[in-house]
Amino acid sequence: MSVSPTPEPQVAVPTGTIATTQPGPGEPAASPPATKRLMPSLLIAALTLFATYGGLVAILLPTQVALLDEENKVANLAIVTTTSFVFTLFAQPLAGALSDRTRSRWGRRAPWMVIGSAVGAIFLLGIGSLTDIVWITVFWVIIQVSLNFMQAPLTTITADRFPRSRRGGASAMIGLGTQLGMTLGVMLAGALAARLGVAYSVFGIAVLVATVLFVVVNRDWSSKEASVAPFSWAGFFRGFWINPTKYPDFAWAFAARFLLILGYFVVVAYQLYLLTDYIGLSLSAAQGAVVSMTLAALVPTLASIVISGWWSDRVGKRKIFIYAASVIMAAGLAVPLFLPTLMGMIVMAVVLGVGFGFYMSVDAALMTEVLPSEGTDAGKDLGILNVATNIPQALSAPVAAIIITSLGGYSMLFVFAIVLVIIAAIAIAPIRGVR
Repeated sequence: MSVSPTPEPQVAVPTGTIATTQPGPGEPAASPPATKRLMPSLLIAALTLFATYGGLVAILLPTQVALLDEENKVANLAIVTTTSFVFTLFAQPLAGALSDRTRSRWGRRAPWMVIGSAVGAIFLLGIGSLTDIVWITVFWVIIQVSLNFMQAPLTTITADRFPRSRRGGASAMIGLGTQLGMTLGVMLAGALAARLGVAYSVFGIAVLVATVLFVVVNRDWSSKEASVAPFSWAGFFRGFWINPTKYPDFAWAFAARFLLILGYFVVVAYQLYLLTDYIGLSLSAAQGAVVSMTLAALVPTLASIVISGWWSDRVGKRKIFIYAASVIMAAGLAVPLFLPTLMGMIVMAVVLGVGFGFYMSVDAALMTEVLPSEGTDAGKDLGILNVATNIPQALSAPVAAIIITSLGGYSMLFVFAIVLVIIAAIAIAPIRGVR
């Protein structure tokens, strides 16, 4: 992959803007502005990645662990997933920081995307044949860390290549790919689950091919001769601390995302038990109902992702859409309190999906607009913000368990979620750098 030389130095690109010409030697690294190919490419890449996540986490890994030892499957699965969480918690900030500093003829992001997807694919080709829980855990950790190293630079491309006025639409493409990918991945994994080795391999090859095509079709500028700050271990690790007093917008955005994601997942993660213990369905009926709820919410959620991203770009505002999303989500979460039936749960799923869809693309765009060093450290900074998604997802199950067993039962789970979603909206208000 060759890059045409720049005949003479260009003016350095100010932080937060998109370069229109390739910077010259010794100037800050930059990426080319978005082409018409980039948005559909983001959709395809995100769809493939999250189809892999969804199929592996929901179907393939639990099936493999159960086939290994049916009696101890719950404990074994907890060992694998908890170990993975510990190793992957800070994988995205680390991958982002490394890509920020990468200097190569292929740019900053492409090398890590290809390396991450290639390593993940190699270990996916091998994990299906394993019969020892220790080796399954080792392979699973490597797969998850590798895919996170691919995901971090992919999400940074929105900040790299799109001006603020188009980031809602770009984030909508990633959000659309995420939702579609999770659904399609579970369906594909379910169809292939009888042949685990084949299933794992299909996802591994798909994510590698999609990534290679992405970086080839959307070539980055060379960063080989771009300036880079002198490296020191102390400075490198110190960079992961973003002072909330110095950068309050970043801190408020982190807090708001953390609260809303926790509020959303304490309910979503317990849908099956809500249907059995709160609504009163049998286990088999509840399993079917979860599928019905997912399908009922899918199209409204996808539509709201696209509409909110496009609309927020059109009017040049983000915060009002997050306020609206929070109100819609709170309304959806309240439905089962007044209508504790299957129909009430389906209505909740649809309304909650619309609200979360409104939130996803606009929040992702807003996050790119509160970065302390958008031009040089966007990968690291966005990786840190992604921790505000990973931790609350991991905490949702134990927090929900405490509420259900000690703080009032399943009805209080909805109240808790509503309160968190509302507080998350309030936390957006102090952000001054975004309308």
